[in-house]
Formats: sequence, C-alpha cells, structure tokens
Amino acid sequence: MKILANDGIDKSAKDILENNGFEVITDKISQDELASKIIDFDVLLVRSATKVTAQIIEASNLKLIGRAGVGTDNIDKVAAAKKNIPVINTPAASSISVAELVFAHLFGMARFLHLSNREMPLHGVQKFKDLKNEYSKGIELKGKTIGIIGFGRIGQETAKIALGVGMKVMYFDMYSNLLQVPFSFHPDLGLEPVMVNIQKVELEELLSHADFISLHVPKTEKPILAKEEFEKMKQGVGIVNCARGGVVDEPSLKAALDSGKVAFAGLDVFENEPPLNDMMLSIPNVSLSPHCGASTKEAQERIGVELANQIIHHLKSSSLA
Repeated sequence: MKILANDGIDKSAKDILENNGFEVITDKISQDELASKIIDFDVLLVRSATKVTAQIIEASNLKLIGRAGVGTDNIDKVAAAKKNIPVINTPAASSISVAELVFAHLFGMARFLHLSNREMPLHGVQKFKDLKNEYSKGIELKGKTIGIIGFGRIGQETAKIALGVGMKVMYFDMYSNLLQVPFSFHPDLGLEPVMVNIQKVELEELLSHADFISLHVPKTEKPILAKEEFEKMKQGVGIVNCARGGVVDEPSLKAALDSGKVAFAGLDVFENEPPLNDMMLSIPNVSLSPHCGASTKEAQERIGVELANQIIHHLKSSSLA
C-alpha cells in the first residue's frame, strides 16, 4: 500500500509503517497538483499545510486520510464521508507542546522578554540603564488567575502547568464538567500524582475575573472573543491564543491592546496564515510565533507513532489491507 505523507512524517513513524509493509512517499506534491496525482496513493497524511478538498477526495481512491495533529479543519470530512473514507487524527500527542508554548508566551510577556530580546542587541551597550528601567516593571504569574476557554486535552495540560506555577485555575467549557485534574511529578521523585481541584465557571465570570486568558477550542463560525467580550474583561488582562485563527477577532483585539484594556497578547495562530498584513505583527505588546504550538521534536515523534499505529490498525485489521 502506498502512503503519501505530503507534509512530512517523523522518521520513527516512517520506519514503523515501512516495517509493516507500507510504502511511504514524503515528496511534497503542491496543492494545485494534488488532485491530479492523488489517484496513485491509498493513504494521504497531512499536517496543517495541505488542504484536503472535496476535489482531491473525489479524484482519489483513498482508503484513509490522516491528520498529524489535533484538528481536522483542513480536511473536507463531508466529502470523505460520501466516499466512506475514514479520517483519523492525533488528538493527544501534542497537548503538552501547545500548553508549554502558552506559558512561553506568558512568561515572556510578563517580563517583557519579547521586547528586550529585540532591544538589547540594538541598544544594550549605549542604553543599558534605560532598558533596565523600562523592563523592570514586569509581573509574576504566581498568585494570579488564569481563565482557560476550552478544557479538552490541551486546556487540561495548560491547567496543570498553571497549578505548578502557583496560579488559580478557572475554566469555561460547554461540554466538560471536570472538577479535578491529576498533577504529576517527575518520575525520579517517586511521588504519585495528586488530584487538584479546579473551578468551572460561566464565560462571563471567567472574563471578568481572569488575569490571563488562554483559548483552547476548535475552529468556530464566529469569534469567541470580540468587542463585547473584551469590554467585560479586567483592565490589563493578558490573552494567549494557541488554538485556532479566527476564535479571537483581530480588529477587536488590536483595539483592546491600543486602549490598554488588554496589556499584552501572545499569538501562535492568525485569521489568515500567512497574515494578509502586519496588523497584529507590528504591535509592540504582542508576542508572536508562526503556528508552531504542536511542533516540538517530542510531539512530532509522538504524533507520527500514534498516526502510524492507527493506520496499521485501520488497514491491517480490515479487508482493506
């Protein structure tokens, strides 16, 4: 069976698939050419770069489509269902990576690292004392409240890091009713995980009480945070979006940043990728990353191995093989 890993695949996963009799092709086929060439493949694996459109699916004889990541927004699942093509993904593998990026943004912004890292190479010799004065007004995360919107796997991992930092955690989720999360220690310490209480609240309460807000939701038809929601937030709140572009209304966020309602924002995702303009890229109190939340070495290996095992399960254990 022939697998096209069009956005690449971790070597360990490729080895697993090849050892189980699959041929894995990692040569990139452009978006424009994919519909005409997909007929040669039995399985299509993508990350976020390739869009698996109805045209591509209809032109194929695919037996399986896999997404190396949490969501499947870039796959036309309706078209896949019409052809009885299963769509699989890897919802658990990158949770820790995304949660750690949330706190990379939070720690960096709380101490102005996203700004001082730019200024020190330029002015660190001549204006050292000025920069010291400017960036000595940071804040601590310990003792603050983080509000998490969306409490799936990534939201829960974000909560665990927050608890370790000494923060109060509250969350809003329409489907989850968790009241505790397991807090684990390094295995060398020999300590068992402990269950820690967390607070589920309505969105309005979260908006009005949280010092920092982090979003962990799938793609939505309309923004979760827009002008009305920003008006309900505490003055000087910090926002992090490592979820999906579009769940935060960018013009409303810019206005809130300009007014000081939002002290800073950390963005890993954008309404358009790449952004159509530099509206969010040129604001000093915004920390930026290029949609790389799930992309750590460890996560890519976990994602690849999880995806490989799912492929083997789907195809080797059925008459499709």
